[in-house]
Amino acid sequence: PKGLQKMDGNTLIYQVRQYLEAKRYLVFFDDVWKENFSDEIEHALISNNKGSRIIVTTRMMHVAEYFKKSFPVHVHKLQPLSPNKAWELFCNKAFRGQCPTELEDVSKEIVQKCGGLPLAIVAIGGLLSTKAKTIFEWEKVSRNLRMELDRNVHLTSLVKILSLSYDDLPYHLKSCMLYFGIYPEDYVIKRKRLTRQWMAEGFVKDEENRPLEEVAEEHMTQLIHRSLVQVSKVGFDGKVKSCQVHDLLREVVIRKMKDLSFCHIMQEDADHVTVGITRRFSIAANANNVLRSSSNKGIRAIFVFDKGELNEHCTSRAFSKFKLLKVLDFEKSLLNYVPDNLGSLFHLRYLNLSHTKVTVLPRSIGKLVNLETLDLRQTQVHELPKEINKLTKLRLLPAYYRKYEGHYSMLNFTTGVRMQEGIGCLTSLQKLYFLEADHGGIGLIQELKKLRQLRKLGIRRVRGEYDNALCATIQEMKHLESLNISAINEEEILDLDFVWTPPNLKVLNLKGRLTNLPNWIPKLKYLVKLRLGLSNFEHDPLDSLKNLPNLLRLNLWDDAFAGENLHFKVGGFPKMKELDLTRLNKLSSITIEKGALLGLHHFRFNNNPQLKVVPQDLQYLENLQFLGFADMPSELVESIDPNKKGDCHWIIKHVPLVLIRQKKGSRFHDYELYPIPTISIV
Repeated sequence: PKGLQKMDGNTLIYQVRQYLEAKRYLVFFDDVWKENFSDEIEHALISNNKGSRIIVTTRMMHVAEYFKKSFPVHVHKLQPLSPNKAWELFCNKAFRGQCPTELEDVSKEIVQKCGGLPLAIVAIGGLLSTKAKTIFEWEKVSRNLRMELDRNVHLTSLVKILSLSYDDLPYHLKSCMLYFGIYPEDYVIKRKRLTRQWMAEGFVKDEENRPLEEVAEEHMTQLIHRSLVQVSKVGFDGKVKSCQVHDLLREVVIRKMKDLSFCHIMQEDADHVTVGITRRFSIAANANNVLRSSSNKGIRAIFVFDKGELNEHCTSRAFSKFKLLKVLDFEKSLLNYVPDNLGSLFHLRYLNLSHTKVTVLPRSIGKLVNLETLDLRQTQVHELPKEINKLTKLRLLPAYYRKYEGHYSMLNFTTGVRMQEGIGCLTSLQKLYFLEADHGGIGLIQELKKLRQLRKLGIRRVRGEYDNALCATIQEMKHLESLNISAINEEEILDLDFVWTPPNLKVLNLKGRLTNLPNWIPKLKYLVKLRLGLSNFEHDPLDSLKNLPNLLRLNLWDDAFAGENLHFKVGGFPKMKELDLTRLNKLSSITIEKGALLGLHHFRFNNNPQLKVVPQDLQYLENLQFLGFADMPSELVESIDPNKKGDCHWIIKHVPLVLIRQKKGSRFHDYELYPIPTISIV
């Protein structure tokens, strides 16, 4: 219409409504950024019952969610292209059809870097279509992709589009996003590791008395909803376990890091140390050289990804120089020894020694009065110095070693740490696992009463004589969400008779002989995960547990049940997604009533020697996605294998994935897997 550019909002809405009133229309809005965009178009797009449709694309989930307030909406989350589709698109752009055989390997390497992102595949395929079709030329592009992003006209638009998403971030999320560039290419990052580092750096601020951990989780969720971060793994409870960023987006992030002097990355081909100002080191190679030679005293964080052995002298020199360090991450590096001058790092808030060869912590650790996270997972540190009790700001202390070699024993698979008298001073502690209870006994357990902020507690080698003290202590922990208790041996009887249990308990692990199923367990209305081991219940515990309203995962291990038949009744376990029955030596049959376990997705059977016939009632589990049989009797395995003319294959043929695992050696991971053909893969 005439005068369109001069119309006010109300006039424009009237004109659009009039034009669309008698029409069946399709309106497409591409790449919407404004959250309240639906408010602006709601009155213009008339609902005329003629089958009209609106299509909106956006990078941000909160924009899509906002549309639900005004329109009946179906949100479709676009997934990356499958490898086959990505390859087809690339070949069409780069070769207009077929890829030459000699370029196939390097081409597939380039496609993999595109991560299934059509925009990237089209841009890079277009670039390569202009290059000579030689291995030398194509490998050069693959190696120097970051440089090509800077200078090549085919890729500058791609960089601009990816940069827009970063530039649109609020200030507090930009630093969080830059942290992804610190990690090596294709590195899958544990969510908890990353959010704790954000907290240590001060990127996460207090908000209306909310826990910092909760605010950090929200930051992560925002980055995911803005399509900047890809979820790699989700836990059984739906929470993100690990994540990563697209390779090309990582290149954009690295450019931003360089511009802002956020972090300097030491790569394999860098044999010198940059002297310019930077706040962080990410060391993928030449760690000893970097730690010894750098004179930059303003470093706030050091990450060591180098797989070479770390020199004690170089590490000690680094601790002497970098007095402003807040984050120190040695995870999976070849660190054997922590120097005595660790205590000079007064500002240190995050220390990750997990999966290293460290065996002893220096007493000077007691000087790290600002330390919030001390990660000792999978280290051989078995005793903590008494000075650790001075760390009154310490929030997280995971400390254990799991032995994957040799004969498996539930009680000895994990080794915790011994702590000294005075543990009650750690009043900020939120997570402590695993503590060896027999070193300190009742006195140590009584001191735990003072740790009233605990959310997660793991305690091992518990004796029956500790029962009263342990129950009294746990009853003081109002915020406890995860509890793990292991007896000192298989014969020790635990009488865990809580008068009152923490109201927010979500995860419960009990490993030890119990006289009866504690009557407080069926009352845990927020419980999502329950693992029972060595309990030796003579009566089926399922009837007592079946009404837990939020239970998602149940593990019965190592003769938790000492009877012959487990019975799942109709309506029981309404939300259960995962069920694991392991080493129940007398179990010979399972009954599943039709209407029980309706939401079950994963069902695992592991080394139940008397269960020789596949439970026929598995046919009723219509939503089952995975069925696993590990070290089960050959009679059962052969009965479901159509290749061996098994006559029970019909029971499990509806399950998309059925795996058989057979042990091949004495070590924990010595086994082979093979699938059973089912209707979905035949």
